[in-house]
Amino acid sequence: MNKDETTTESAHHNSDWAELTHECLINILSRLTLEELWKGAMAVCKPWMEACKDPSLHKVLDLERYFESSTESTRWWSPEFERKIDGILKSVVDWSDGSLLVIRVRHCSDRSLIYAAQRCPKIEVLSIKSSQNVSDTAMIEVAKHCAKLKELDISFCHEISHESLTLLGNNCPELKILKRNFMNWMDSSQHNGIVPNEYLDALPQDGDNEAAAIAKYMPGLEVLEIRFLKLTGKGLIMISEGCLNLQYLDLYGCANLTSRDISNASLNSKNVTVKKPNFYIPRSVYHTERYGHWRLYDERFQTDVFRI
Repeated sequence: MNKDETTTESAHHNSDWAELTHECLINILSRLTLEELWKGAMAVCKPWMEACKDPSLHKVLDLERYFESSTESTRWWSPEFERKIDGILKSVVDWSDGSLLVIRVRHCSDRSLIYAAQRCPKIEVLSIKSSQNVSDTAMIEVAKHCAKLKELDISFCHEISHESLTLLGNNCPELKILKRNFMNWMDSSQHNGIVPNEYLDALPQDGDNEAAAIAKYMPGLEVLEIRFLKLTGKGLIMISEGCLNLQYLDLYGCANLTSRDISNASLNSKNVTVKKPNFYIPRSVYHTERYGHWRLYDERFQTDVFRI
């Protein structure tokens, strides 16, 4: 095959791709991953770029698998990274034309979340773990505009208070899954050098207030994760009595709970699958001056009396 024939054939193939109908092109693009769509297809040509912005391709924004497959970095907690995530979220909101149903990101801010909530009232799943600059201000907008919300993950978001839980419960009656996990406050070594110290120190202390809001305003919950929440037996009983549809409850790391607290909440009799605290708590975490002999006892025998 000579050079002219090769050029002609190449042009013919390019022409075939260029002449694809919009519907056919959308069908092809819908089979690509998010990364393939953004890094590959968008760079092919202008018609492809425009096709990649079709609302039907932007009903889901899921970056979670990219975070899970990477080692957490200090860069994630930087203002530059937050602006990058905000930019991605805002772009997808614009391209979705209000049809966005699922958002799974981390390290976004109030700015982009408010932008999304006000323009995408059909959101059913919202996961914004480790978003250090998302506060009650943004959650008010989510509660106000996203009444179809079914799943919410606000784990490691210290600026969100129990007041947001009240608003969300009041305005999102279809909410079935709530994940409100916290970082391990008893042993922060796994986060040291990555998560800013001032953020680690800002862990919310009002576990029972959060429990009260969940119990009163989210009675339809089926799945609840509250790892390392500073919850007492009183708060657990409120959840047990208020969330009668609960099927799964994750209490891992809730160091203030005992086996008696769980028994008193009668969770087992309600067929709730409970992930118990089962976390070894070093005695040094507690103020043991009054009962100093316990510290010596633990050092000698490595007791684990807090394991449930």
